[in-house]
Amino acid sequence: MQVLKASDKLLEDTLSGNEKGVAEGLDKAHMEVASILAYNDENSLSCAIALAYYSARKYYKVIRELPTGRGFADVAFVPLPHSGKPAIVIELKYNKSAYAAIQQMKEKHYSKALEGYSGEILLVGVNYDKDKGNKKHSYIIEKLEIRGQ
Repeated sequence: MQVLKASDKLLEDTLSGNEKGVAEGLDKAHMEVASILAYNDENSLSCAIALAYYSARKYYKVIRELPTGRGFADVAFVPLPHSGKPAIVIELKYNKSAYAAIQQMKEKHYSKALEGYSGEILLVGVNYDKDKGNKKHSYIIEKLEIRGQ
């Protein structure tokens, strides 16, 4: 039950733009599910994210490596019909910045991958700096409004 409650809280924090709450939730999930040998691996973090947002499956179709036409979104949450939730697109970076992840999503027009979707999209940039001993992640959440795609 604690895992599901943590997953619900992570989704709530994401939807409300609580970057600190998202950071705490994903840091904890990544530490719990990743092997120490594969902790610095993007696939490991991507899997941790998919597991951490497990309860989001009530409202979303979760797609890993969503083709965007000019790249791949690492994880996308496409709202199910009548869910009333915004779409969420997550881009992961290592040794760069969460801002660089957001910029990549904008420059490569990741929102176009959600063809036919109209409404709010949350762009979530995640960065992990391998050289930092504290293994903390940085996050940025930006809202983007799409009309009539």
